[in-house]
Formats: sequence, C-alpha cells, structure tokens
Amino acid sequence: MSRRLSWSAWILAFALLALSMMAAPALSQTATTPAAAAVRPESVTETSNCFDTRNLESCVTVFRGGRLSPHVIAVPQPMSEQERAAAEARDRRWVQRCRPSIRQDRYGMPRYVYAAPGCEFGRLD
Repeated sequence: MSRRLSWSAWILAFALLALSMMAAPALSQTATTPAAAAVRPESVTETSNCFDTRNLESCVTVFRGGRLSPHVIAVPQPMSEQERAAAEARDRRWVQRCRPSIRQDRYGMPRYVYAAPGCEFGRLD
C-alpha cells in the first residue's frame, strides 16, 4: 500500500527547507575556484552574501585579489649600495632636523612630536 503526501505537506516541507537555508550565515573564505585561484591563491578572498525576502532573492559574490587594505603601501627597498647609503644619509638628516620624540597627549595616548614643521609628512627641507 502506497501513501502519497498531500500538497500541504509538500508546501510545509519546502517552507522548512527554505527557512533552514535562510538561517545559514554568509561566510568569507579563501577562494578555491580555478578562476579565482589562477591569480594568486594566497592573496584571493571570496566573499558571498545573500539576502532573501518573500518575493526577492539576491546573492553577491566578490572575488578580491592583491592587498586587502588600501592603507598598506609596499615601499621598495634601495637596490644598490649607493642608493642604500643615500637613503641612510637622508634619514640621518631628517632625524637631525626634526628630532622626533614621543609625548602623551591629554588623553594619555603616546604621540610623536617634531621640532620642525612638516616633519610629520616626512619633509626634509
């Protein structure tokens, strides 16, 4: 004897499945897809977010490579001995002119204080 499920049972099962899928959190993980990993696998991040309402579902996946923070700047080191000596001489002149020191501000945070104007921007002259 076979027993068939009613339409209401099917709708209830589908609704429970949809609710369980909506409750799953969006995760950020390292990309493992071949297209994203072809760039550089150690520096690619994949972020997926989904939003679902009664009549609309929207999912966005972002692949991001390279630096994750735009505020971190890679500064190349001098290559030759002559460039290295010139950079050290420039640093010594800056320290002699600016005389950096650390003092606490009124909130107790340590701040750099310079003897000459423009030193906070690295100006030498």
